[in-house]
Amino acid sequence: MGLLGLVLFSRPAQAEWYVAGQVGANLPADLSNVQWSSGGASVSGNDLELQTSLVYGGKIGYYFEPVKWLGIETEVFNATPHVKQQDWIIGGIPLAPALGLPTIPGIYNRVLTWAPINLVVRYQAGAFEPYAGVGLGVFFSHLSASDFSSSSTDVGLNTQVGLRYRITSAIAMFGEWKYNWANIGHDNLSGTGLNVEADYRAHNFVVGVGYHFGN
Repeated sequence: MGLLGLVLFSRPAQAEWYVAGQVGANLPADLSNVQWSSGGASVSGNDLELQTSLVYGGKIGYYFEPVKWLGIETEVFNATPHVKQQDWIIGGIPLAPALGLPTIPGIYNRVLTWAPINLVVRYQAGAFEPYAGVGLGVFFSHLSASDFSSSSTDVGLNTQVGLRYRITSAIAMFGEWKYNWANIGHDNLSGTGLNVEADYRAHNFVVGVGYHFGN
């Protein structure tokens, strides 16, 4: 049995399809380079703090037969890094104190990320398989509060570094770090003509289980 296991995990990498599910934590940085605009005029705002959230999703991929260490995949994952309750500053003016208002309440924020094509490379060392990937990310974001709702679609960067462990030739567990970046913009908030754009950056730490076909 031990000899069979050695042969199984030591054979050359095979081309294969795989599907996987993933779940973990989304750790966003503050929304940075915030710009508010209306009627052609633009002013800078303070960075906006985001909450840590759950992230979950899935992926489908394929490693090529002629070049067994190279593959492509598509993945999608969802997170809700809500905008925290905080003071907002626009054009250097703290709005709440200036207008005699309480601290601005938090805002619901959902970011659904779709990576149409990640280019992935791997190295098989027995049952262990480190890998890395990079590709475009399409970010579908949605902001909402009691008095407004806004959706936006923006293109940015999706990267990943992970380690896969083959429990069997077909079933694998993995841990992965993803980094996302996009400049996200929302126009005409609540029909007021007010627009906002900012840089979204997030670290995602996930674990998952995959099934590999064609081994």
